[in-house]
Amino acid sequence: MFDIQTRRQFLNATGMGLGASVLGNLTAQGATGTHGYHLPKAKAKRVIFLFMAGAPSQLDLFDYKPDLHKRFKEALPDSVTNGQRVTAMTKGKEKLVAPSMFKFKQHGQGGTHLSELLPHLGSVADDIALIKSTSTTAINHDPGKTLFCTGTEIPGKASIGAWLSYGLGRMNQNLRDFIVLNSAYWTGGKGNVQGLYSRLWGSGFLPSKHQGVSFQPSGDPVLFLSNPKSVTRESRHKMLDLVTKLNEEHIAKVGDPEIQTTIAQQEMAFRMQASVPELTDLSGESKKTLEMYGATPGDGSYASNCLLARRLVEKGTRFVQLYHRGWDHHGDLDKYMKVCCKHTDQATYALLTDLKQRGLLQDTLVVWGGEFGRTPMFQVKGGPGRDHHIKGFSMWMAGGGVKPGLSYGATDELGYKAQKDVVHVRDFHATLLHLLGIDHHRFSKKFQGLDMRLTGVEPAKVVKGILS
Repeated sequence: MFDIQTRRQFLNATGMGLGASVLGNLTAQGATGTHGYHLPKAKAKRVIFLFMAGAPSQLDLFDYKPDLHKRFKEALPDSVTNGQRVTAMTKGKEKLVAPSMFKFKQHGQGGTHLSELLPHLGSVADDIALIKSTSTTAINHDPGKTLFCTGTEIPGKASIGAWLSYGLGRMNQNLRDFIVLNSAYWTGGKGNVQGLYSRLWGSGFLPSKHQGVSFQPSGDPVLFLSNPKSVTRESRHKMLDLVTKLNEEHIAKVGDPEIQTTIAQQEMAFRMQASVPELTDLSGESKKTLEMYGATPGDGSYASNCLLARRLVEKGTRFVQLYHRGWDHHGDLDKYMKVCCKHTDQATYALLTDLKQRGLLQDTLVVWGGEFGRTPMFQVKGGPGRDHHIKGFSMWMAGGGVKPGLSYGATDELGYKAQKDVVHVRDFHATLLHLLGIDHHRFSKKFQGLDMRLTGVEPAKVVKGILS
């Protein structure tokens, strides 16, 4: 008896399948330098994206508007709102101007205004480029986070980290290109915590080996990382060799490139069993370093994850996305902004300082931001809060080719709408790719007859004003 192959199976096995296998190996080794979407020189090699899930209030952190106090409880004119889409929590309700409850202070040689809630970040203000004119189109959390993390509000598309893994290749053969760290969360009381979902770090239409791996805040960093007690590393190796041989026989017959991905994933998992436990063990860090971050090994906190992010990029991880939840302040803003900033300010400062003193900040791009901003009107819901806002909010970048000590763009006098040097989410993606040496116009993947791009089909521009 013998297997009867179809014409398609024969072509896949003799040519197309081999080609896919070879291409997969080349990409895994980072052999992508001849692709047409690469720019001559990249300023950044890696990215740490500090994602503040829930949407921080820019008016209480970055966007200093002292004149708002003069207009406290004044009705926001229709000429300002201009029929902008709002959430159901604000629709039909009176919109009264509300200034920040917190004091601001200038920092650094650039005189960057920052809230009193960010004293540690203020000490490194000359290292960041503060973008005060960001805008988006998604007014609710799910589509907002999906847009920021994948370039579209439609679920299931490839995430930023997956795109970078696909386009730039691997820097360390014993680690995944894309690692996700989700901080253990504590509010000190009742808080509004939005959910996260794995499609924010999924690979979408790209091969699955490019998806992010989410490290757990406690226990094994990766599920099933440890072998069962009765299984030794040697026996696991023999098992992997046998499974790989069977998979190679299968790919020779059907030519499915996802089988090659499976082989690569299984081999990577085996290598990670040796590399990850040591990497995620923070107990070897000096007391001085742990105190600088405010980290306690094993607690899964934002501080510990910032320190782990430094260790990951130091070892060659291409993209680390760190999520901190709890920024959805519809009420009790005065209380929970203090809690969130207490959890994050010191560790963020420590991360920038640590990267800089190790010579890593110059080619590591650090990004800080949430899915949208907050309104310049109070939403009274169990205490003063702010609703979702898409027309103007703040985020910042540091390192990796970004001009330090810069305040870029501006909102109007009420802090309602970005009116100078507007930066849409698509522009942010285009700029991130540019800093990593990728032309966003030419960086695409054919899927279902379409050239899919992180920046989509609508116009997107590189924000050249923040480039060093």
